[in-house]
Amino acid sequence: MGLPLSIVFASKNRRVLIYDLNLEAMDTIRGGHMPFMELGAKSLLQDVLAKGLLAFTNQAEDVANAKVVVITIGTPVDEFLNPSLRVMTRCLDELLPFLSEDQLVVIRSTVYPGVTESMAKYALSKGKRLRLAFCPERIVEGHAIEELQTLPQIVSGTTPAAEDEAAALFRLIAPEVVRLAPIEAELAKVFTNAYRYIQFAVTNQFYMIASAANLDYYRILDGMKRDYPRSKDFPLAGFAAGPCLFKDTMQLASFYRNQFGLGFQAMLVNEGMPQFIVDRLDAVNPLDQMTVGLLGMAFKAESDDPRFSLSYKLKKILMFRAKNVLTTDPYVKNDPALLGLDEVLRRSDVLILCVPHNAYRGLRLEHKIVVDIWNFWGMGSLFGQARSSAGSA
Repeated sequence: MGLPLSIVFASKNRRVLIYDLNLEAMDTIRGGHMPFMELGAKSLLQDVLAKGLLAFTNQAEDVANAKVVVITIGTPVDEFLNPSLRVMTRCLDELLPFLSEDQLVVIRSTVYPGVTESMAKYALSKGKRLRLAFCPERIVEGHAIEELQTLPQIVSGTTPAAEDEAAALFRLIAPEVVRLAPIEAELAKVFTNAYRYIQFAVTNQFYMIASAANLDYYRILDGMKRDYPRSKDFPLAGFAAGPCLFKDTMQLASFYRNQFGLGFQAMLVNEGMPQFIVDRLDAVNPLDQMTVGLLGMAFKAESDDPRFSLSYKLKKILMFRAKNVLTTDPYVKNDPALLGLDEVLRRSDVLILCVPHNAYRGLRLEHKIVVDIWNFWGMGSLFGQARSSAGSA
């Protein structure tokens, strides 16, 4: 989240200082390379580096010279699925000695509703009256460079001056600025992610119902959507995962005193998809006698990010149920257990398409049992049938 924003601001001829404790990542960036996949980022990064608009530090005191400080740290939930505020307060504790009331401080990470005002009071208790703003990112990972410059930007501030400065800041890159109160902006972000998570849960639940009845869900879905505008945006079934949707749905549930039953049910459906796949497969195939190959370990297609990927949950379940489990991914680089695609195809009796990477189009899948929850190859969603012809897009 922070690096694409830094690059885009620098591309607008603003001098940007990246403060981070990960020296290895900063060395990679300083060398003109992206540490993760992001469309259009590498050339823009190299351009702003050549112009001297991007600098790096791991010393908190260097933020004292910045006119605007943007905080882009993660905001996790704890083991009880409640928001963990310690990450944010620890960050402020490190920065407060070097912040002044003349600076604008922007919280960019998704936060529990009320945190922005709470952090302003926390800073005040430490003797600092900050001009604090909350301006949530709303980009899709991998498309940040484009979306930062094409989507409206929500801005809010704990004071009118902070809101005005935040609006001026993001007008540098966004086509439109939408002003809300801090808690409205916080809820707008978690509402957006929870809504998407629930949408995926609906289609995943329908997929389970159809599959349990030995029906092809995608024939039904095609019938629902074909030339019927009210169903045109109905999503495909698949793994709903990643570092945001589940977390933010749980943050909203916590905010609503754990009365968000719709969100909890969505979590049960989406998180239950790996177990459903294994149970359905095992009902028609002796998994304890089979080697299962998992295609794709990132949390979504065309990404190298494996954080919170349900592919790994599926792998753990299969390790108890299958004879052997093999994994592959063309993009993920930090998993030493990954094998080459050809080896996984050759050794596996069953193939499960976990992530529909474009690299998997056109694979030859003859005589393999294939589970394609995405209908990526247009084969339908019936379980337990060996394929007699090549897969196709």
